[in-house]
Amino acid sequence: MKIGYEKGKTMLHSNKKVMENYFFMTILQILNSLFYILIYPYLIRTLGADSYGLYVFVLSIVTYFITFINFGFDLPAVKSIAENINNKIEKEKTLSAVFTTKIYLAVIAWIVLVVFVLVIPSIRVNWKLFFICFGQSITNILFPQWYFQGIQRMRTVTFIQLLFKLISLLFIFLYVKNIGDIVIFASIITATSVAGALMAALIIRFREGLVICWSTFYDVKTCIKQAIPFFAVNSMNVIKQQSATVILGSFFSMKDVALYDLAMKIYTVPTILISSINSALFPKIVVRKKLSDVVKKIILAENLISVSIILFLFIFGRQIIHLMGGNELLGAYPLLIILSFSIFVPLTVGAINNFIFIPKNKTNYIMKNQLIAIIFFFLIALVGVSFIKNIYVVPLALTLSGFAELIYVNVTVKKEKLIS
Repeated sequence: MKIGYEKGKTMLHSNKKVMENYFFMTILQILNSLFYILIYPYLIRTLGADSYGLYVFVLSIVTYFITFINFGFDLPAVKSIAENINNKIEKEKTLSAVFTTKIYLAVIAWIVLVVFVLVIPSIRVNWKLFFICFGQSITNILFPQWYFQGIQRMRTVTFIQLLFKLISLLFIFLYVKNIGDIVIFASIITATSVAGALMAALIIRFREGLVICWSTFYDVKTCIKQAIPFFAVNSMNVIKQQSATVILGSFFSMKDVALYDLAMKIYTVPTILISSINSALFPKIVVRKKLSDVVKKIILAENLISVSIILFLFIFGRQIIHLMGGNELLGAYPLLIILSFSIFVPLTVGAINNFIFIPKNKTNYIMKNQLIAIIFFFLIALVGVSFIKNIYVVPLALTLSGFAELIYVNVTVKKEKLIS
């Protein structure tokens, strides 16, 4: 009995950082999701479904640009930091290379956005909203969340996010009062986000003692080369996810966008409770040699919890939607049920990507998987909205593309015998 206790105590102690990292990553994910859920009833009643839907629509388009700026640097950077956690020179080199590269990409993205504003009337009409939302790209440059993940100190990120979310909440209730305040709302979100990023940058400079310098073109080129496979994966995933909103906004109404956004927000909350397990475990597991048994247990546990979440959303989803949006947004319930079945994708596929494909340098399978998913999504979504003209087609396309991912990764793992 004593031996078992000591063994358990030793295991907990050795995995203390992983557990702490998982806890704070989960809290961070919940914080980001719950923030918009908590203020959702206020925003819908104050701004209106159409106005808020416009914000979601614009942000979805801007997310394409932000994804380009991020360029899939996170996973390679986390791996580099985790492997050189006590090497100050290597950490500064990684931070500097990512920072410099993102600046270059941000300039390109800015020029493209300006061109879009000048030549596309629908974007030009809402140019203020587009540029304000684009300002959130500054956050992605200055706030290297991947660095804190690599050193397994996600509590810092969580505290910063919590502080500035509370500040933004105060300003929202003070200044967002009617349907015409959508630009003010967007400005508050962007400004507080950038302020949090500045605090993170200061912590890295003065508390961590790391100096970020302008990297050489060679380092930038190397950084981009390492990130290309991850960029391909991330960009395809983002295009698929954000295009659901863009398609709804283009073929239907902004209210339909608001319905979909509400369903997606509710679906996201329980998902992140376990999806962050993969990210939290990544820095520790990526350096291990034998992964088979651990990966199997993780996938089994996540599958069982996924089924539980689907049942929960089916039983309580309608009440949650009514509480948040009232009778006007009850149309989000069918969308929520359809989306709930795609919960296996970020969990099971995420585990296989993080713990099988990446450690074995099989990132080409991740890229192929996303390519299959995005082809399935656009094929089903565009054909569906053209002939059926029903908003249910879009979340259904998203879910079916997810099942295509599941089939591909499982077939690949078995065919290539990547796990015994």
